[in-house]
Amino acid sequence: MMNMQNMMKQAQKLQKQMQTSQEEIQNTTFIGKSAQDLVSATFSGDKMMKSLEINNDLIDPEDPETLNDMIIAAVNDALGQIDKATEQKMGKFANLPF
Repeated sequence: MMNMQNMMKQAQKLQKQMQTSQEEIQNTTFIGKSAQDLVSATFSGDKMMKSLEINNDLIDPEDPETLNDMIIAAVNDALGQIDKATEQKMGKFANLPF
């Protein structure tokens, strides 16, 4: 059985690793794209949108629904990438023994 001092050292080490992983995610740029890359949404790892780029060919006043759908697809793609990266980096800390 691990003594208390060793457990505290290990907990501190894991806490630093978690903090480093969180910082890596927050400092990563995620770019979500719609079909055919007509819309791209750029987010930081803390889920703040940094830019939204729309291909001029997609802007049709007669069809705002397509533009709406493409924006939603790009944003959801970027947010999904952030969630996946967070799970990959932080998931290892989910089932800690203490």
